[in-house]
Amino acid sequence: MHTSPRNIIEKIWDEHVVARMEGDQALLHIDRVFLHDRAGPRVFSGLEEAGHRVAHPGLVFGTMDHIVDTLPGRGDDTLVRGGRTFIEAFRASSRRAGIRLFDLGDPRQGIAHVVSPELAIALPGSTMVCCDSHTCTAGGIGALAWGIGTTEGEHAVATQCLVRSRPKTMRVLFHGRIAPGVSAKDMVLALIGRYGAGGGDGHAIEFAGEAVRALEVEGRLTLCNMAVEFGAWTGLVAPDARTAQWLAGRAFAPRGAAWDAAVSHWLALASDEGARWDRQLDVDCSRLAPQVTWGTNPGQVTAVDGAVPRAADGDAGRALDYMALQAGQRLQGIPIDAAFIGSCTNSRLPDLRAAAQVVRGRRVAPGVKAIVVPGSTGVKHAAEAEGLDRVFVEAGFEWRESGCSLCFFAGGDNFDQPGKPGRRVITSTNRNFEGRQGPGVRSHLASPATVAASAIAGCIADPRPLLGEGR
Repeated sequence: MHTSPRNIIEKIWDEHVVARMEGDQALLHIDRVFLHDRAGPRVFSGLEEAGHRVAHPGLVFGTMDHIVDTLPGRGDDTLVRGGRTFIEAFRASSRRAGIRLFDLGDPRQGIAHVVSPELAIALPGSTMVCCDSHTCTAGGIGALAWGIGTTEGEHAVATQCLVRSRPKTMRVLFHGRIAPGVSAKDMVLALIGRYGAGGGDGHAIEFAGEAVRALEVEGRLTLCNMAVEFGAWTGLVAPDARTAQWLAGRAFAPRGAAWDAAVSHWLALASDEGARWDRQLDVDCSRLAPQVTWGTNPGQVTAVDGAVPRAADGDAGRALDYMALQAGQRLQGIPIDAAFIGSCTNSRLPDLRAAAQVVRGRRVAPGVKAIVVPGSTGVKHAAEAEGLDRVFVEAGFEWRESGCSLCFFAGGDNFDQPGKPGRRVITSTNRNFEGRQGPGVRSHLASPATVAASAIAGCIADPRPLLGEGR
């Protein structure tokens, strides 16, 4: 029986301790394991070589997302060298293990971190792991979720448990309300820009405050998605009535009396009055502008109507060289070659709506390659039911199938163009590292609305003027 006040991270942790170990380590029960086509085959092959079996097939899920093409009419052949082998191996091993696999053609297929909350596989107060650093996305509905390696993946599916050290905890309070044209992506980029890409320093973070409470669930998922870009172990938002309403009726959500009991438990997970945190940070959102990165990590960011700062260290100087920018240069007006809306960060239905609101009735600038990749087949179908696909296509965007796509070069597709090095891309993804989207490609992170406005302008642009015309 706990008598002292606890924060939400401590509550979820304590509920999942199977055994306490040396120091601050504990053996934790893992409620869900999610696998994808890039790591899943390695997890299963390692498991089979060791002579182990999946302990609880009903708690393990898989999806095709990292390696698959997103081009219309796609099949098992991919742009990734050897990709078909991975896809076929994952399909066969999933069948042998008896787990649910959301394969190509399945209406539930999509990016793991979009699908897991969308289908209510991840639930508030649950623990979930996946062989991908952005597993923390599911924290947006109040899950304690984190990325693991393939060796831990083998252990998780074989035992449904993992050993973890108890994390330091942090609360980040976002004060005030964000203005129209500003989004959760801008909030988290501003946080990383203020405190640095290592500001989270391995903590488990609760994102809270007025601005967070006002976000729709999809925005909270975006916020938590980039906790790892802040250097955190994971991040989450306490579940509330909005969370429960969003999850109600989804494919793997509890039903009947179990639903009522679950919601009661979820709402009790809120951090207690007087709960202790190892660190607390504050961010004022009341005057926040859309954010755009200028460098090669998410912390090298400024307002879209701002200027590239003066290099404070060698890393910043190298970033300016790679990005072919100069200190003091205004971000607005920098020409772009491509615009990408997608990834586990910003590919959900509200993201697509926000971008469509900007582009409706307009055209992509000549010479700009513009692409939209929905985060799941479910999102794609919902967007098409609203006519958003037609808005994008009529504006000159490519409308693709669901998958990780151009988030990273290892996906096969990329923005590199032979004979034209250093293509400049504005993208709704989460990482702007050197070569992330192709050799020499220069990536500027931004919100879907800012990406859309830039595609129309042909250069980095502020979306707010395009949203003030009663459109």
